[in-house]
Amino acid sequence: MLLEQGLAALGVALSAAAQSRLLDYAALLGKWNRTYSLTALIDRDKVLSHHLLDSLAVLPYVPAGSLLDVGSGGGMPGIPLAIACPNLRVTLLDSNSKKCAFLQQAAIELSLPNISVHCGRVEQYHPSVGFAAITARAFSGLADFVAMTRHLLLADGHWLAMKGVRPEDEMAHLPADVLVDAVHRLLVPGVEGERHLVVIRKADANS
Repeated sequence: MLLEQGLAALGVALSAAAQSRLLDYAALLGKWNRTYSLTALIDRDKVLSHHLLDSLAVLPYVPAGSLLDVGSGGGMPGIPLAIACPNLRVTLLDSNSKKCAFLQQAAIELSLPNISVHCGRVEQYHPSVGFAAITARAFSGLADFVAMTRHLLLADGHWLAMKGVRPEDEMAHLPADVLVDAVHRLLVPGVEGERHLVVIRKADANS
């Protein structure tokens, strides 16, 4: 019921099957968390609000095609977005092998063929094709995020940086060859603190 109400508040319409899969993911997170320390949150309601709904709050801003979730950890926001968008190709990247093991298992148990997992440092990741969007949640400062992932973004792609308070100082220190397209205030049901999504693109499509 909490998930259903939260999705309605976000304006996100998901099938009953997708909602069931999200709940299965939350249960899986709780089960593996006891061994793998995937999240500091153990209260089920807080997992739903602070992880699932928080991840899905960015859904309206995710372009079609492919998404790279950097520093995915327990799979946020990549797994909820992959559940919500079966046609979105989602790559979950993390340098921690235990977390990657969880991500692989989650993709199998939740039957998510649109998910792939890469274990390693983002700077050393060089796939043959770039991504339409690159996202991260509490991964690093904006300038570092852009610098470490620039080689992975398609020319017309966007960075989607999930932040708490509006990161004015971080935005001021972005390199001159990238532009902040928009900063969206996210109102996440059950989350009291501020949440923002910073949308960034390359200033020169050929850079």
